[in-house]
Amino acid sequence: MTHTISVIVGSLRAGSLARKIALNAIALMPDGFEAKIVPIGELPLYNFDYDDPESAGTPTPAEYTSFRETLKAADGVLFVTPENSRTIPACLKNAVDIGSKPNSDVAWKGLPAGIISHSVGRMGGYSSQKNLRLALSYFDMPFPGQPEVFLGQSTSLLDSAGEFVDDSTVSFVRAYLARFAEVVREHQHS
Repeated sequence: MTHTISVIVGSLRAGSLARKIALNAIALMPDGFEAKIVPIGELPLYNFDYDDPESAGTPTPAEYTSFRETLKAADGVLFVTPENSRTIPACLKNAVDIGSKPNSDVAWKGLPAGIISHSVGRMGGYSSQKNLRLALSYFDMPFPGQPEVFLGQSTSLLDSAGEFVDDSTVSFVRAYLARFAEVVREHQHS
């Protein structure tokens, strides 16, 4: 059985460190797991009028529907995000909000999730990860336990080809993904 993982990158820049880290994580997924990046850059800004039954004449954008259906078809979601102004980037918060509606069919509900955060500083995106967990906390999403993945000084972790430089980083991320995979498997059997 193949498990599908939607990867949400909290940066829109094609050459972003978050995207490079996500591509490394995809390559390190355990056997039986197929992961791919789900683009969020073209999602219109969230507006509740799109989902409000009282607001006739404001159709839900096709991009919202497609994004939500992709999440609901996945067995899990992996977020890879930088930290912007001590929190998550606006594009990622927008994606979280879009997946949180309509109230009767929330795409995030119960979906196993993992988070890899990074920053060019030493804290590794600690604030962004904690803010993302807070935003997702309402949706009963199972997460792997400790250790969490905060990749500090991320510019030094990747070579010119975008690959992890140190075997210790590879081992750490691989071990986290193995624990994430176990959460996905457990959720499928429950």
